[in-house]
Amino acid sequence: MDRRRHPGVRAGHRRRDSGCGGLLGHSHPAGRPVCRAPRGAARVTRAADGPALDARLEAVLAQVRADVHADIGSDHAKLPIRLLRAGRIQRGVIVELNPGPLAHARQNVARAGLAGQLEVRAGDGFAPLAPGEVASASVTGMGAFTILGMLRREPGRLPPTLVLQPNDSAESLRRWARAAGYHLRADLLVPGYWAYPVLRLDRAPGPDPAYDGLPEAAALRYGPALLRGQDPLLRAQVQADLRRLTPLAAPGRVAQTELEMALAAWAWLQGL
Repeated sequence: MDRRRHPGVRAGHRRRDSGCGGLLGHSHPAGRPVCRAPRGAARVTRAADGPALDARLEAVLAQVRADVHADIGSDHAKLPIRLLRAGRIQRGVIVELNPGPLAHARQNVARAGLAGQLEVRAGDGFAPLAPGEVASASVTGMGAFTILGMLRREPGRLPPTLVLQPNDSAESLRRWARAAGYHLRADLLVPGYWAYPVLRLDRAPGPDPAYDGLPEAAALRYGPALLRGQDPLLRAQVQADLRRLTPLAAPGRVAQTELEMALAAWAWLQGL
């Protein structure tokens, strides 16, 4: 099953990118997921201060605190409504590309009585934002390739803080952040139908200290904070990768490079 079509993932504002499966975006040759988070972990939080969110979006919410925040590909606008009701933002811009979710977002904002504080805009990615208009932005429920395209197309419109939740491996987003001058401030795995990465990036000068003392390639692939914290979902991911890649690896093959990263990560996790 393609995670981007799973009913627990926001369906609006999608472009078709490469398929993904498994805990962090790796696929079994037959197309089955390599490793899946416990299904029982995919709970929805009932909140007194707004719409119910699943654990994935609750984790995103916890990383946002800004005067003006943009939610890109917002679908039904549940996240920005909760952010405003919880006092984590003062004003929000909701961007949605597809007509159906756009209409739902407008309806939900109006129903919540927040039209004066949440502005809904039709558009693609960060294009509807003026440079410097928002202090932070979230992009969730999409493949990393799709998110990466949005970031690259509008570098002048990106805010100082980004909270990103791809539905597959976050490696490409970590590599982009280092090249674009963003430091990794939070790097989480949230259990659900899959284990979902949640990244918070802050624009900052110089090298990112999050990677200090770690095997660089492995940290970019698996996440420096997750390696340092011995995250149990990450340990399961690395073990799954070792099982999957060992029979496929050979000199000159991509699987060989991936296996070397998995081995380096496992050595770090084992304290070797």
